[in-house]
Amino acid sequence: MSTLAVDAGRRTVEVARAEKVLFPAGPDAPAVTKADLAAYYREIAPYAVPHLKGRPLMLEMHPDGIGGRPLMRKNVPAHFPDWVHRAELAKEDGTVCHVLADDAPTLVYLAGQGCTTLHRFLSRADRPRHPDLMVFDLDPAGDDFAPVRTAALQLGELLDAVRLPWAPMTSGSRGLHLVVPLDRGSDVDEVRELARAIAETLAARHPDTLTTKARKAERGDRLYLDVMRNGYAQTAVAPWSVRALPGAPVAAPLPPDALHDTSLHPRAFTVRDALAHARTEPWAGLLPARHPRGLRGARSRLDAVR
Repeated sequence: MSTLAVDAGRRTVEVARAEKVLFPAGPDAPAVTKADLAAYYREIAPYAVPHLKGRPLMLEMHPDGIGGRPLMRKNVPAHFPDWVHRAELAKEDGTVCHVLADDAPTLVYLAGQGCTTLHRFLSRADRPRHPDLMVFDLDPAGDDFAPVRTAALQLGELLDAVRLPWAPMTSGSRGLHLVVPLDRGSDVDEVRELARAIAETLAARHPDTLTTKARKAERGDRLYLDVMRNGYAQTAVAPWSVRALPGAPVAAPLPPDALHDTSLHPRAFTVRDALAHARTEPWAGLLPARHPRGLRGARSRLDAVR
């Protein structure tokens, strides 16, 4: 197989085995090769990098294609070039050296390594215990997406009531994420506790359809309001990342009014049309937020509306 030289702006990045098929062709979708994935990440970089810059990553790698065994990498492999930015962060028994996808060449290089999906910290490397994002992951019990849209609208109303700005994103898999921008004034434990309190308040309002129970056996057919991604060193799929699923779906930001669209589904956008969607700037004025919010007052307002 050949090596492809990809012009990524400041650098030309070599993609080895460029013809390697990572996503096999399906009934309604052509195959996606390494070269195709690299081209997607090069083109989406102006929209993706603002949501990645300075954030430690966990890399989901599929060097043998999505049908092969995935590799979930936190530590930067020794062979990565020096120009790929890194951040060394503490863990319980030492440190982890994470990749930072700070520019287009890094995104192209990662695609060439078979990295399909970028899972990002909700904080930046300079202050890893002070998140600038809170994330709610709406995880449905089945394949019906209507309950997800309904839950997202209900959660959005509650966030409005406690005066926290928010923006939705398809997961590219089964559900939706609602993302809240923060001012980094609160510790990760405070952020997680408020997220849990918000989710529990919403579940108490709709006990027949929503739950915060982590164990699947306790959920029944209710939608799970997952706030576990708000812990230290936890990650969530990054905007515009490709998911390792047939058709190469993309985690795509949405404007809030898209939640009223009955045709919306979690794999609505793929590598073939995500760039055109990105150019509509679906999070314009929402994220990255010009005026991120602190948590002071949000908890008292939550208590008031319970």
